[in-house]
Amino acid sequence: MQLPADHRQFETKVTPDRRDLNQPADRALGRVVSCTGSRATIAATASGAPGTHDGCAIGRLISISLGTSRVVGLVYEMRALQPVWDEAYPNAIAIEVELLGEVVDGENGAARFNSGIVTYPPIGALAHRIRSRDLALIHDLGERSAVSLGTLTQDAAVPASVDIERLLSRHFAVLGTTGVGKSSAVALMLRKAVAARPNLRVLILDPHNEYAHAFQDTCVRIDASTLDLPFWLFRFEEFADIVFRGRSPLEDEAEILREVVAVARSRYRVVSAHDMARDLGSSVLKRPLDPGARRPGEVSGTAELAAPYRIADLFTALDELIGLHELRYPRTTLRALKVRLETLYSDPRYGFLFAHANSMETIAPVVSQIFRVPHRGRPITVFQLAGLPSEVVNAVASSLARLAFDLAMASRGSYEILLLCEEAHRYVPQDQSLGFAPTRQAIARIAKEGRKYGAYLGIVTQRPGELDPTILSQCSTVFAMRLGNERDQQIIRAAIADASASTIAFLSSIGNREAIAFGEAVATTMRMRFSEQRPDELPAMAGRVAAQVEQREPLVEELVARMRGL
Repeated sequence: MQLPADHRQFETKVTPDRRDLNQPADRALGRVVSCTGSRATIAATASGAPGTHDGCAIGRLISISLGTSRVVGLVYEMRALQPVWDEAYPNAIAIEVELLGEVVDGENGAARFNSGIVTYPPIGALAHRIRSRDLALIHDLGERSAVSLGTLTQDAAVPASVDIERLLSRHFAVLGTTGVGKSSAVALMLRKAVAARPNLRVLILDPHNEYAHAFQDTCVRIDASTLDLPFWLFRFEEFADIVFRGRSPLEDEAEILREVVAVARSRYRVVSAHDMARDLGSSVLKRPLDPGARRPGEVSGTAELAAPYRIADLFTALDELIGLHELRYPRTTLRALKVRLETLYSDPRYGFLFAHANSMETIAPVVSQIFRVPHRGRPITVFQLAGLPSEVVNAVASSLARLAFDLAMASRGSYEILLLCEEAHRYVPQDQSLGFAPTRQAIARIAKEGRKYGAYLGIVTQRPGELDPTILSQCSTVFAMRLGNERDQQIIRAAIADASASTIAFLSSIGNREAIAFGEAVATTMRMRFSEQRPDELPAMAGRVAAQVEQREPLVEELVARMRGL
């Protein structure tokens, strides 16, 4: 729309819309000169003095007075109608706003905010800076339990509140480029969630080993030196991924490993003399396993977890296969697999798999350590992945996600478990050919079915464009921090379901600790700033200052030990 350039067109005598004498006298901005179903144009004037229109800066909310109601709009564009700015006289400007909803005054004096618009502003309607109480009303959660995570960017006096129950139970995502404060924001949210939900357990998959610093009094830190995750706990696909270091096993290799694992499980507990005679006769080793037979421990969704086995039995079964006269597998393949298993067993980096594996006959110690049952005042588990061999990270993440879901389901609502995936695009990438399929399936199961059983998912990533869109679509609340990539912004644009699509127009320029929050846990889309935290409440990298940097150079032996995970 081309507006006339005659300055007198905009020199309107507007009466300040004031409810009381304490309100600023200059709340009036201008008048509506154009309106469509979703947007409006406000004609105003601005003098050369700075700060004349601070109340209607880009990204701020304004209101248009209609008597008993006020239409709320988001400023997404401001422009002068003349190419030259006049310092001496008022300049005609146009303010473009996107209409979000309306505040309606009730008969009893109580106001309410409606996302839809019943009465649109007529031409000439007065626009003004939004009242603080209207701003608070727009973001009010009503009777829902509200937890404050910070303040609104537009007005620091108005808290940025979220419904913690819906934030957790409907899953959430924190998206933003490196250095904008994602980890600090997540630490704040987790601290608020644990305080509000006493039965909540939080498991953080921490690839950078940074979150333990933020929860020194409420977390248990698990790393390669303190972890006990017995090898028999893993499902076959997970154990095969560890054995073959991430590559797909050949057909013979997979069959051999599956067979010797089944034999080792069957020999862990000899149930009857018949079973013992069968094993001693090696009849099991002379024929393929019956694919229809139930294997030990496959009695529930946690298949194979109830039947541990000894690594020595695994080697014995392999030796028996190698010594058979009628070989069903190439002897070179059998010997290569045995060497691979022996190398894995003797590697100190994999000590957490084998060191105490045969001193545990159930998964109870694992559940108690990792999922804090009971929590004893420390409901958060920071699982530090950086010290683990890279070849096992996918299998470990898969088993933890699977255990989290199974434990929540078995607890029948007694325990709520939040699985927080930092750098989530590593585990559930958009490209289906990448990543580890069991990890993707375990996380997807939590995303799709977890809320019914109390298993919740938190996604944190700096590359939403590389994240599986199916997983992101299951996150009903999103905190979008600064994103400069157009592809990432397009994903946020597609995710916003309400009328505030123009909000993301300035997503690439919002400040650190700022976010645009939208979804089921907030009343309406809001631009917010997370609360500032003490240095000891920040993740290690965010809270680290120059004085805390290690001054002494470590010896080469220390460096090598750290690299080997010792």
